[in-house]
Amino acid sequence: MSDQHDDRATLRDFREAVNMTPAALEGWLETDASRSVGAKHGAGAESVGHASGRRIVDLLRTKQADYGPGDYAHMRKVVGYVHRHLAQRPHRSAAELEHTRWRHSLMNWGHDPLR
Repeated sequence: MSDQHDDRATLRDFREAVNMTPAALEGWLETDASRSVGAKHGAGAESVGHASGRRIVDLLRTKQADYGPGDYAHMRKVVGYVHRHLAQRPHRSAAELEHTRWRHSLMNWGHDPLR
């Protein structure tokens, strides 16, 4: 399998996993709810998911021809995170999920499970 084929599959999977627009994700990342979730490395540090969300906004605004190996690696990381966390969906109605840390974490990674 060629690297180009892997990149096409990665991009397809990324576009399926990330269901928020760049503007919606950028707006979300400005909220207190967004900053309150996720693993942080040190007091006052930005969470891993929040930093990923900023990178996702950049990726969504970048032309495909300009993607490099590091961009595709991050896309694979996003796809893996979204798939793992969707599998951990709490047993609640959609209305009850709206303000959960589970949903907020996924949104930091560009996926709103209620869309």
